[in-house]
Amino acid sequence: MSRKAIAFTGPSGSGKTTLIEKIAQKLIPARKVAIVKHDPSDKACFDTEGKDSDRFFKTGADVAVVSPTRTTMMTHQSREISHIAAMFGEFDLLMVEGLKTLPLPRLGIFRDTIEEGYLEVLQAIAVDESIDLTHYQISEEIAILDLNDTSAIIEWIDIHAMEIE
Repeated sequence: MSRKAIAFTGPSGSGKTTLIEKIAQKLIPARKVAIVKHDPSDKACFDTEGKDSDRFFKTGADVAVVSPTRTTMMTHQSREISHIAAMFGEFDLLMVEGLKTLPLPRLGIFRDTIEEGYLEVLQAIAVDESIDLTHYQISEEIAILDLNDTSAIIEWIDIHAMEIE
């Protein structure tokens, strides 16, 4: 099994989650997909205050909640991408939302405006008709994709996603 990873970057509200969701829905019938979501503000909530797993996690321990249909892992440590990939086990494509510091091929998602500070870490951008590309100096090394053409984005991912162990 080929295990590949790709990262998605862009400002809040640009459509990263929606694009990742569309790609996953299109690929899942034929491929095993895993997704990592970066929570830079540490605001995501995975449990209810006072429930057993919340109480266990507040002790400082790492906690796994196992049910018949899913496993939720809560840890007090940030992990390297190789460790996260190992926790998922088998997959064909790992999509990472955010985590600009990870050394992965990166697709930038933009609507209305391109924040040029992102360009130095991107191999491609996906934009819609709200972006006038003539207002930006984009390196020829950065592929420009149509944000609304999920099939073309998947083709780009298939070529550029990085093999991981």
